[in-house]
Amino acid sequence: MKLKKTRILFTISNFNTAGSGKVVYDLAKGLDPNVFEVEIACGSREGAFFKVVETLGLPIHIFETKTSYRPYQTLLFRIWKISKFYKKHNFDVIHSWQWSSDWTEALAARLVGVKWVYTKKAMGFNNRHWHIKSYLAHFIITINEEMRGYFPNKKAQALIPLGIDTNYYKTDAVPKRSEVNSKKFNIITVANLVPVKGIQVLIEALHKLKDQNVTLAILGDCDTDYGRAMIELSSHLGMQEQIRFYGKQLDVRPYLSAADLYVIPTLDEGRREGMPMALVEAMSMGIPVLGSDITGINYVLKDFKNLLYSAGDIDELVLKIKGFQAMDREERLALGKELRLYCNTNFAMHSFITAHENLYKSLLKNE
Repeated sequence: MKLKKTRILFTISNFNTAGSGKVVYDLAKGLDPNVFEVEIACGSREGAFFKVVETLGLPIHIFETKTSYRPYQTLLFRIWKISKFYKKHNFDVIHSWQWSSDWTEALAARLVGVKWVYTKKAMGFNNRHWHIKSYLAHFIITINEEMRGYFPNKKAQALIPLGIDTNYYKTDAVPKRSEVNSKKFNIITVANLVPVKGIQVLIEALHKLKDQNVTLAILGDCDTDYGRAMIELSSHLGMQEQIRFYGKQLDVRPYLSAADLYVIPTLDEGRREGMPMALVEAMSMGIPVLGSDITGINYVLKDFKNLLYSAGDIDELVLKIKGFQAMDREERLALGKELRLYCNTNFAMHSFITAHENLYKSLLKNE
């Protein structure tokens, strides 16, 4: 007799601004198709990466699986519409990759007896809605060690670090960009250009270096207030020749492969970092890295304390960059190889997928 497959629905706000979009793509692609049937629900078709997700050939529903709380008098009616969507498609597990504290998605699943899981992606947890969401969840997945402390009374939780496809993110997978000057010391950062990312700290550190042989490539949507402010800052400091803004890139690998150093300068404020995949991507590409000593970044680099600096400290960042400049090429290559091996050991895609498969099975085994 043919066994019934487990039907999984991944929910995500979109594949444009959602930083975990590639992770969801890899997980959906990697789950055993003999055991699981995967579908995706998101709020829009925006972004170039949505077209990549479509190539998986999985059903994608442009459907909002959460709703606003107000007006309260119609809240249950609107939640029930989501419940009916779950029921209509006969999902066994809803796995939410939504970043917000919204709990309507979870309640909709509870109302029709569907298991609801969420991955805690960001560090915010300071309002009652997060507590409601976490109470309603059948299981919570955390992605760094500090997050586990948010749920002291929740037994149904586990730390599952995000996984990376190290066969995709490797130096020899793509050619280096020909326009990059190999005689320069090339720094790169990849970020959603918002103030908490601390790009101004990195720009000011480069200015303080006073070294024309250092360049900086900034990848991320610069058509934002903060992005435009950073372009203006670079111009004001007379660094247009040293700093280039490349906008949002679907494939960051050619830019990473040409870099001598990757820097993630996030500030210790606001949402901070859950587990910054742009940092892990650089490590997997064998690029030396440097990051601010904050939650998420220091989890990824917990065995490389020397690659951390105090968040927002421009002078310390300058000294750290000078230290990398002083290394010879062989030293940097050796560090890059060590970082790539670390990714293979600690953030392997196989382990990430297996952990999720085992979780989905355990949620349903007693039914």
